[in-house]
Amino acid sequence: MAFFHRYSKMAYAPIGAAAASSSIILSRYSCTSTNQKVNHLATHRFNSFAKTHFSALTKPTCNGSGVHCSSSVPRIPNQTRFKSSISKEAAESASQNTAKKSGGFLEWYESHLNARPVTTKAVTGSILWGVGDFVAQVVPTLFQDESASDGAIEKKEFKYDFPRTGRAVFFGFAIHAPLSHLHFNFLEWMTVKGGFTGLYIPVFKTIMEQFVYWSWFSNSLYHGAMGAMQGMNLTQIYDRIADVLWDTQVAQWTFWIPVQLLNFQFVPVRHQLNVVLLTSIAWTALLSAWYPPEEKSVEEEKKVDKA
Repeated sequence: MAFFHRYSKMAYAPIGAAAASSSIILSRYSCTSTNQKVNHLATHRFNSFAKTHFSALTKPTCNGSGVHCSSSVPRIPNQTRFKSSISKEAAESASQNTAKKSGGFLEWYESHLNARPVTTKAVTGSILWGVGDFVAQVVPTLFQDESASDGAIEKKEFKYDFPRTGRAVFFGFAIHAPLSHLHFNFLEWMTVKGGFTGLYIPVFKTIMEQFVYWSWFSNSLYHGAMGAMQGMNLTQIYDRIADVLWDTQVAQWTFWIPVQLLNFQFVPVRHQLNVVLLTSIAWTALLSAWYPPEEKSVEEEKKVDKA
């Protein structure tokens, strides 16, 4: 009996296992009737022990009203659901990081364009205007030859004009890009107010830009700003604009009307200036090659000195 009493305090095995163990151990030393009594006694003591030690865990606890009852047995957290939620969050984070990495420069530029549109376009304009002037200075030297008096062919001596590129960079940063930002937003505002839709949008914007106000203003501004940065007076700037404006307009209509029809049709408003700036590399090269401001200013200065 003492053996069963000590065993009942230590046993946490199921009832069937405890009864079977007791039966196997005592079957060698007692008869069948004794085995039945021992099994009955072991089962009784184990049940008493289970009721005493496990009733507090299985008994539900209720509040004062007795309405809401809950078992005090601690619930095992749903580890599978927890792990799956963590894995989903990790997968989403990884996909976002991958998208950011895959976006690279374009996503970085887009974020700056949305946060600081004028500054971003000004920096972009300064870079691309500088590149355009570099192309205008370097490319013509690859094709221009000068014939000497003896019939031999000599190449012109090339010396890069850094101040000229500096003027182009300043014009693109401080003048052209900020005003162009206002111009494209103003065009969009007029289009919305006018109720234009479909293919009428690029046609309306191109007509307004090329024939009504912007092309005349921007070309005059370019030639005037280049002359002013070279030290010309107002009369010289006016004469320069009068001499080259019409030819510049004709060249612009030939070059920019097809470009802007596509630009206004397929490119969002916030990126339309970027298309113009990229295309302006070729356009600036043409302007600089056709109307080199430095050469004209030097000739005019010589005329003034002789007078």
